[in-house]
Amino acid sequence: MLRAFSNRNYRLWAAADLVSVTGTWMQVLGLNWVVLERTGSATSVGLSVALSTVPALLFGPWAGALADRVPPRRLIVAGESLHVVIALSLAVTVWLGLPLPVLFGLTATAGLVGCFEGPALGRFASQVVPRADLGNALAWNSVTNSTGRVLGMSLAGVLAALVGEPVLFLINGTTFLAVIATVMVMRAERFHTLETSAPEHAGVRAGLAYLRTQHLLLVLFALGFVLSSLGRNYQVTMAAMADGPLGAGSAGYGTLSSVFAVGTVLGGLLAARVQHFTMPLLLGVAAATSVLQAVSGYLPGLVGFAVALVPIAAGAVVIDTVKSTRLQLDAAESMRGRVLAVQGSVAAAAGAMGAPALGWLSERLGPQGALFTAGVVTLAVTGLAALALRGLTRTPRAVPEPQPTPTPAGDAETTKPLVAV
Repeated sequence: MLRAFSNRNYRLWAAADLVSVTGTWMQVLGLNWVVLERTGSATSVGLSVALSTVPALLFGPWAGALADRVPPRRLIVAGESLHVVIALSLAVTVWLGLPLPVLFGLTATAGLVGCFEGPALGRFASQVVPRADLGNALAWNSVTNSTGRVLGMSLAGVLAALVGEPVLFLINGTTFLAVIATVMVMRAERFHTLETSAPEHAGVRAGLAYLRTQHLLLVLFALGFVLSSLGRNYQVTMAAMADGPLGAGSAGYGTLSSVFAVGTVLGGLLAARVQHFTMPLLLGVAAATSVLQAVSGYLPGLVGFAVALVPIAAGAVVIDTVKSTRLQLDAAESMRGRVLAVQGSVAAAAGAMGAPALGWLSERLGPQGALFTAGVVTLAVTGLAALALRGLTRTPRAVPEPQPTPTPAGDAETTKPLVAV
């Protein structure tokens, strides 16, 4: 269960990730609540979320090609440095009460930086652990991220009330510095190299041509899109429930966010115990969470809704861990950056379409009706995915047993050949 932590580089990376994610969720809560407070509109919150994801939708393939060519540490340091500047700019914007378009512009800029940093982070995660430990590392990443979410949301609710939202952005800016420092002190000789593409197979078009032949990956992308757009945008529906039927306000929104995060911690612990990441596991959990989502809005009071959020959140983490592990290990190593970029683009499209759609449904049907409708749709699409996968995988199979990965003798970043975009 703790296999990934036997790697020193991963232990350092997990600690830095916890600090960074805590700051990120402090900023997310502050940003969402500032938008909702100024506009009183769940649709505006959805628009803010969508703006952060649009860059990945537009530029994802190029980000993936870059990640397959440039050493990931360089991209990560550059990206984290830009995030520091953006977080400080958000703090000033909120403090001065500048117009919402300025806030939205900075949100979109942060999404653009994240778009180019995301595939590099994915490849870097594959370098800090051997192939055999990748699934376990992804599961523990979920635990770390969820723990950071609990801490971030809890601290944000207290600090926003005591000293105001701008402080949340300032704190987040400092957490990126911790990531930069950690990446710089990690032992390069313990990185695990990944195969790179031959020059004739590099670039965006080669990556897209490869994906057209990988039907299993395409089904996973399609299922992930629907589950993420209608079954995962709880930033919007929790805000709508707290502000509407539950009448709990910002305190209730913070409470629900923390409860959801606790559920993701439990889900990460469950995923860390999984030995074989099979498609039946993915489909079964997706179906169960869809049913729970459909009925969650009709459970009595804040407590009832919060109780339903725990297994929904746990299921979301199991789904993401199984899906991400299958995408990375079933794809060619030389294409991993581009596969991860497409995954990011799919998630971006889901956010760009799903968040505003759920906001609109919440205003037209009420939050309960929006949750019910979305749950029914995700359940139906899960069934369609099961039918499609039946023709591709006649018998359930686990992720192939990885071959031993030799420890590189030198710096993986300096010995790895670069390929042309």
